Amino acid sequence: MPEEAHIYQITLEQTGEGECTISVSGRIDVNNAGTFLGNVERLSILQRLRKVRLNLASVSYLDSAGATAVLKAESELAAKGIALTLENLPPSVDGLFNLLDMDTLFHLKTPRAHRLGIIASVGEKAIAIGRDAAYQITFIGELIMALRHSLLHPGQIRWGSMMLTMQRVGVDALPIVCLINFLVGLTVSFQSAVTLRQFGANIYLADMVALGMVRELGPLMTAILVAGRSGSAFAAEIGTMKVSEEVDALISMGFDPNRFLVIPKILATLLVVPSLTMFGNLLGILGGLTVGVTLLNLTVAGYVAETYNALSLVHVFSGVLKSVFFGLTIAVIGCLRGFQVRGGAESVGRLTTSSVVSAILFIIVLDAIFGILYQVWNI
Repeated sequence: MPEEAHIYQITLEQTGEGECTISVSGRIDVNNAGTFLGNVERLSILQRLRKVRLNLASVSYLDSAGATAVLKAESELAAKGIALTLENLPPSVDGLFNLLDMDTLFHLKTPRAHRLGIIASVGEKAIAIGRDAAYQITFIGELIMALRHSLLHPGQIRWGSMMLTMQRVGVDALPIVCLINFLVGLTVSFQSAVTLRQFGANIYLADMVALGMVRELGPLMTAILVAGRSGSAFAAEIGTMKVSEEVDALISMGFDPNRFLVIPKILATLLVVPSLTMFGNLLGILGGLTVGVTLLNLTVAGYVAETYNALSLVHVFSGVLKSVFFGLTIAVIGCLRGFQVRGGAESVGRLTTSSVVSAILFIIVLDAIFGILYQVWNI
């Protein structure tokens, strides 16, 4: 029962009840492997066979696609209860079959994910935290040495990069910092105005807003904004340089990455964040003034005079001192996470997110520490 298929021929010879021999001649290659597989399966099923012998003695050429088709026919017929055996394989064809792994080709099993027990998971997490802490200590030590060297040799500081970072962290962030602090002052004033009006203490809105913004809300909100905006940018920038091996190139050229990349960012952030905080404080007080004048019938002159009486240089200095440490924390954590990037883009995104979360966490912790210290020192 011959059947033409491009450049090969199939002949079926009945050898017994439910048994036959299929002889193949010609070429079986990538161009006709699919057709060959369909023909063998169709002939075997139509004849209702139980056992098939595939005679490949007359095959003149067989490539890897053809050999895969033969093995695929054997696998799929076995699934239908038909036994297929190969006969009279030429030496070259037999050698090619020996190179193919049937299990690998057709019986791939996806390995199950290894699930750790609770104790193992806790231990693995503890080890990861320990390694991260060790890396942080090493990084801070190297950073202190680099900062000391830069202060002793100011001519080696990359002032151009520092000025560019000051523009990105400070000037470019000024609109959003002023807007958010104005809205915070506005919101606090709205909430306070209801209570103060009941007791006829409208004028004390100025005291509440001024002290709250200068001592707590102004530095805190400004630092959180800078952490989300600039701290993440530091991590993404250095992380991308790590992935593209630019940091390794700097090291191979004899540059210290801390002095070259980190010091300008730290110095710029230290100078810019206190300035942003002062602008934020001013806009927060302006938000309180807006509510006081519109809802509590206060005069602008009276509100400003009460604010002046409520504030002192100690209050202003306490908020600015916080912002200096907040800025240092943001820059260090952003650069630290950037240097921890390993692998590709997924690592950059993950550690950029980690830089923002870690910076905000440390900012809040520092704010609590400063609050306790100010209470102890009666500031």
